[in-house]
Amino acid sequence: MRKRLQLILEGKSSSVAPGMRRSVTLPKLTSEERKPVDTCARYLLNNAKYLKSDDYLKAGFPMATGVIEGACRHLIKDRQHGYHWG
Repeated sequence: MRKRLQLILEGKSSSVAPGMRRSVTLPKLTSEERKPVDTCARYLLNNAKYLKSDDYLKAGFPMATGVIEGACRHLIKDRQHGYHWG
């Protein structure tokens, strides 16, 4: 898992997806059991051009999880609703 995370952080997310899929194919998991891994692999492949973590980290941009991003979004929305223009 650490190696895969390292590859993603190096901007190589599309090379991680095939290995993930193999890891659930070899033990012959059911389609329901492998669903989360397939979803993640599909995300990595579909968004590879945006997943440039290495470039973002070099530029000093912050990295956050979806939970943190969601909390920030709600906080900003709450502040916008609480502030009256004019």
